[in-house]
Amino acid sequence: MTPNPILGCGIGLRFQHIDQILAEKPPIPWLEILSDNYLIPGSVQQDYAIEIAQHYPVTMHGVGMSLGATDPFNSEYFLRLKKLADQLNPAWISDHLCWTSAHGWVSHDLLPLPYTEETIKHVVQRIREAQDRLERRLVIENVSSYLQYQLSTLTEWEFITAVAEEADCKILLDVNNIYVSAFNHDFDPCRYLDSISIEHVQQFHLAGYEDKGTHLLDTHGHPVSDPVWGLYKLALQRFGALPTLIEWDNNIPSLEELLAEAHKATEAHIHAFA
Repeated sequence: MTPNPILGCGIGLRFQHIDQILAEKPPIPWLEILSDNYLIPGSVQQDYAIEIAQHYPVTMHGVGMSLGATDPFNSEYFLRLKKLADQLNPAWISDHLCWTSAHGWVSHDLLPLPYTEETIKHVVQRIREAQDRLERRLVIENVSSYLQYQLSTLTEWEFITAVAEEADCKILLDVNNIYVSAFNHDFDPCRYLDSISIEHVQQFHLAGYEDKGTHLLDTHGHPVSDPVWGLYKLALQRFGALPTLIEWDNNIPSLEELLAEAHKATEAHIHAFA
């Protein structure tokens, strides 16, 4: 079955809003479902996800693949993920270009990778395997970071572009993460945008950060900041009016406030091409 098209500016589905969405059926262009919260067969959560997908176009976004790790993939995780995808028929499945586990230990953090040719080869092989397991093309997201590796020989934008090209996958460009990492590591976020291959970018993420003074913390607990809106407008001009998702995971607001934030992204779409 061909998935419903993903167009315009959607929101991340959060438990606090599910009953209201199902009761009122507001005109939300599409919803992003956090895959890892809906993997238990027969659970109330999974039943909710299946019902939501009957009314709205959806994508699946996860944090559990650990694409950059060296541990073997968790086969049970991928089996459940594929079964959920078969039930929801998402437009695509995305996860992060990072590692989250080592030697059976799970960090619950999205940890950055060293940007080297060796890492590219390793991650490309992992992404290809993940795509084979899911029988779907993956979309990989850039993460926010707070440290860098001394052995890195490439920039982040060179690294993610090379991975997407060699693995034949797409990119979920998180504009907030670019801005956060640019501030933390003192690079030009506009150069990042200008260096990513246009043909590989499939979606944008927007979210809010917390200013800690010495660094920015990607909390997903605030409205999108003005500098990120500015960077987003530049991204629209370079990559076009791609599907955009508002992420809000902490201090979760009312559904109305979340939809208002998505409306700002819609307005940015309109003004970028007026």
